[in-house]
Amino acid sequence: MTHSLRAALERLNQGRLSALQCVALWRNDAPPVLACLPPQYGDVLDQLLMRLESGAGFSGESCSFSQQALLDELGVWLDKAEARLARR
Repeated sequence: MTHSLRAALERLNQGRLSALQCVALWRNDAPPVLACLPPQYGDVLDQLLMRLESGAGFSGESCSFSQQALLDELGVWLDKAEARLARR
């Protein structure tokens, strides 16, 4: 269920996908996952994706934005979502 989300994140980390493309894929593929999770997961994911979208115009790191930190946070979100889904 979360395979496409993880694949998009990996492709973004490898530079084979832009941040905006990754966000679009996550927004498209996340609803079935979110339907099986508590509402807080959706709130957190929306904030992370909005931050990634907002920072997509920056190249590299800036003093107020770290794309890598956001990607790490998305990875943690995905790990927690998968763990929660496995307990269902």
